[in-house]
Amino acid sequence: MAISTANFKNGLTIEVDHAIWRILEFQHVKPGKGGAFVRTKLKNLRTGAVQEKTFRAGAKMEQADIQTRSMQYLYEDGDSRVFMDTDNYEQISVPDSAIKDQLPFLQENMNVDLIQYNAEVLGIEVPNTVVLEVASTEPSIKGNTASGGSKPATMTTGLVVQVPFFVNEGDKLSINTQDSTYISRA
Repeated sequence: MAISTANFKNGLTIEVDHAIWRILEFQHVKPGKGGAFVRTKLKNLRTGAVQEKTFRAGAKMEQADIQTRSMQYLYEDGDSRVFMDTDNYEQISVPDSAIKDQLPFLQENMNVDLIQYNAEVLGIEVPNTVVLEVASTEPSIKGNTASGGSKPATMTTGLVVQVPFFVNEGDKLSINTQDSTYISRA
């Protein structure tokens, strides 16, 4: 289906130069001299690369038909991860290279959205927040205040997050998956 730049919105997926892109940001620009154009920030769903592109106003391109399926993460299988469709119990193996940015947040039995274009798996979307357990961190020292700084903590998945001084090993923490930051104790 062809779509015009006038119909751009955040989250829309388009096909440009044989690549699948998700629109992260867009801005319609009408300069005083010359034709109008649309400035966009796009994310390549195959490689994860973010790029800025400019399109003439009114230009048409193909809208990519992306399907999302609710899946449950089961286990690691060598260099891939196995997910199960929660509707029909079909299992799909996804290579680690396709989901490398989400690997630090994956936990067994976690529900995720699998993103597909035709039969090709482009990646997964994890929830905005996850609860992870602290595997190791420096012990708290008397005199450190709750608001007086932070220390690194390694989660059981291998993710390293800056946390307040009062956090100890074994604590369960809420983590923002968008920017890998500490939110609160769980």
